[in-house]
Amino acid sequence: MEEIAKEQKKPEWIRVRMPSGDTWKQVHLSLAKNGLHTVCDEAQCPNKGECWGQGTATFMIMGDICTRSCRFCAVHSAREGRPLRADEGEALALSAGELGLKYLVLTSVDRDDLPDRGAGHYASCIAAVKRKIPGIKVEALTPDYTEAELSVIAPASPHVLAHNVETVRSLQHVRDRRAGFDSSLETLRAAKRLGLRLTKSSLLLGLGENPGEVLSAMDELRAAEVDILVLGQYLRPSARQIPVAAYIHPDEFARYAEEARKRGFKSVISAPLARTSYHAGEGHAEAEGGLAD
Repeated sequence: MEEIAKEQKKPEWIRVRMPSGDTWKQVHLSLAKNGLHTVCDEAQCPNKGECWGQGTATFMIMGDICTRSCRFCAVHSAREGRPLRADEGEALALSAGELGLKYLVLTSVDRDDLPDRGAGHYASCIAAVKRKIPGIKVEALTPDYTEAELSVIAPASPHVLAHNVETVRSLQHVRDRRAGFDSSLETLRAAKRLGLRLTKSSLLLGLGENPGEVLSAMDELRAAEVDILVLGQYLRPSARQIPVAAYIHPDEFARYAEEARKRGFKSVISAPLARTSYHAGEGHAEAEGGLAD
């Protein structure tokens, strides 16, 4: 991908809502009181205003320092992350209970500095939330775990196992050198082999891909039995990240959604501001309905 020298002007369809209202304040206060991080803040998600206004948030576990350094991501990186918090699962459950959440998304930084890369901590957090809040749905958006690492998480039975390929094959160099399309596909295939019912992945568009590459990525994800697909526009968090190569029109997102559904994805969320956890509960419900058909 050839980087452009100047950031393109954002088109009129990129409208980011600022957080407002009492519900947003409740989310903010609960997170602060329980010492929790959200990917909404750390990755500067454009949907923070909408999601927090509806009382939903994507919790980011294992600290706020990532051991990988992807060129599109705003999360801070270093060779080692922060010490794991033993009571993080209980704190997550407390905050989710305070907010009355029925669907919780857990994601994390990469922790290559840990022997199991944090898989055991993931499992304990999922189990704690489900134990404290019967009936809650939990989605786990994990790093590119191996089958052995996922086998630690599988007994906790997340309702959705998500892992992002992030972009098409030709642009994988925007990710940390330790990540790759094939390793991400293997994580998603391993989740199915371990009996996890629903898997999910996402692609950021506007990094320099062409339509044929997007369709090929869809084909490979379906071949890996991925159930839920999310397509969203890459937005440059700051001058430190790579610039946007193109802004994709909403009509093109709609066409991609149609193509994805033709390929058999059980749920598709495709829009400029869509992110992996955006409308995650609705995506899960639609995919569950697809399994029942």
